[in-house]
This record gives sequence, structure tokens and C-alpha cells, in this order.
Amino acid sequence: MIKLKGLAVMLGWMLLAPPGLAAPICVVDDLEVEVCLDQPAKRIATLSPGATELAFAAGAGDKVVAVVNYSDYPEAALKLPLVGNHTRIDLEALLALKPDLVITWRTGNPPAQMEMLRALGLPMFAIEPRTFEGVSKVIEQLSTLAGTEQEGFAEAERFRKGIAKIAEQYRDAEPVPVFYQVWQTPLMTINDDHLIGKVVQLCGGVNVFGDMPRLVPRISAEVVLEADPHAIITGSVEGIEDNQLDRWKSYTGMTAVAKNNLFFVPASPISRPTPRLLEASRDICERLDVARERE
Repeated sequence: MIKLKGLAVMLGWMLLAPPGLAAPICVVDDLEVEVCLDQPAKRIATLSPGATELAFAAGAGDKVVAVVNYSDYPEAALKLPLVGNHTRIDLEALLALKPDLVITWRTGNPPAQMEMLRALGLPMFAIEPRTFEGVSKVIEQLSTLAGTEQEGFAEAERFRKGIAKIAEQYRDAEPVPVFYQVWQTPLMTINDDHLIGKVVQLCGGVNVFGDMPRLVPRISAEVVLEADPHAIITGSVEGIEDNQLDRWKSYTGMTAVAKNNLFFVPASPISRPTPRLLEASRDICERLDVARERE
């Protein structure tokens, strides 16, 4: 009886409490830091192109007031004020726009500048999803912070179901040894912890450098030849073939070259941890299907 009476008193106090004492909105970011807002964000700054895409995906595009260079998707982002690039933020321009939430890139933004923003008391939400589920989770968290849960949670679930459908489709696919070339000079690739590596696995590919310790390791042409991938993939503007893979064409003994499995996919969707990974995954799966046919 005493417990019930105490509960009734507490509920009564909550009903009488003024609106200003409403519970804060809190989520935990990719730095494992709890980020709390007294009310949904109304002025959002995004400090990476991926963060910009994710804010729009969360239904908060109309609340974004500042972006960085190369924030080119969706098209509406091109009209927003620029505050530098992800490696060098124009702090004066950023502060002049009075954001009440700053979405940062955990390992991409300059640490010293991020500390300055933190010292100024700006609410900061750090992102860097490393899994497909992590992408959905970040969209849901951003929509919670922006008060756009209906749109954000729907988009997160659309992405989640799309990835699950591809996983089911390629669950028993014939494995294809793959080398994904991130950069030509210096020669760089990705391991299996990288989201691109997870896309390769999703499509039934086997990343020949998947067990390397670094997320984006530098490698030599010699180790690529030794690995003998059956497909080589890289990103380019709109997925149009350019000269990035020309160096491999002289190595006619390598299976990927012998089978003409040198593939290009649009660089922007595959390189950002956003819902467009869904279309990027379909692109890579289609390329690996071609490789399987040529086996």
C-alpha cells in the first residue's frame, strides 16, 4: 500500500511539473559518449559528407544549417552554407550559424578543433558506423535528437530490410576472391572490418586482404599479384571506367585480368556509411555475378 501511495504521489508531481522540466533527449554516440539535448535540435551542423547524408536520411534535412565541402547528396545539401572541409573547419563561420547540434566524424575531423568546440559547450554527436546495423542505428539516433523519429526510423528499417534481402540472396553464392582498390598511389585497400569489406562479404566475395590489421592498409603490387584476386573493384565518378586499374592490365597471368574482371562502381555511395550503401551493395553484387559467370 505504501509503495502504491508513493507511486501516486510521484505521478501527480510529474503531471504538475512545468513543460521546461521535461526529460532530456539522450543518445550514446560512436565515442560511447552520452549526448543529451533539452529539446529536439533545430539548427544542425554536419562536419562530413556522410554526416550530411545521414541527417537528411533521418528526416532532419530542413534543420541542417552548415555542411562541409563535398556534401553533394542529396541535391538540397549543395545549397547549404559551407564551413570548410572535414579536415579543417572554419570555426568562426560555424559558430556564426549558431548550431544547437554538431554531427562530427569520429576519426575524420581534426581533434584539436573538436576539443575547442566541446570546450565552448556545443552539443556534439560523433558518428562512424562500422556495420550495416550501425548505419540504421545512427539514423534512428539522429532522428531522435532532431525530433523526426517517424521519418528516420522508417528509413532505418528500409535500409535494414534491404541489406537482409541481399544477404539472403547471396547466402550460398560461389565465393569470389576480391581485391578492392581504395587508392592508386599509394596503393591502398580495405580489411574486413571496413564497411566496404562487409559489402564484399555480403555479396559472397572473399576479400583477399580481409585479415590485415589496419582498416585501410597500404600494400604493394607484389602482394596483389601473389593474392591473385579473381576480381578487382574500385570506385570512380558515377562508376565510369577511368585509368585507375590500367596498371593491372599488363599482368595477364592474374586471374582478374585474364577474365577481364576489372570493375568500377560509383565512388560516393560505396565510400560513405549511409543508406546509399544499399545501392552500392547491389552494384558490387552485380559485378561479382559477372565474375562468377566468367569462371
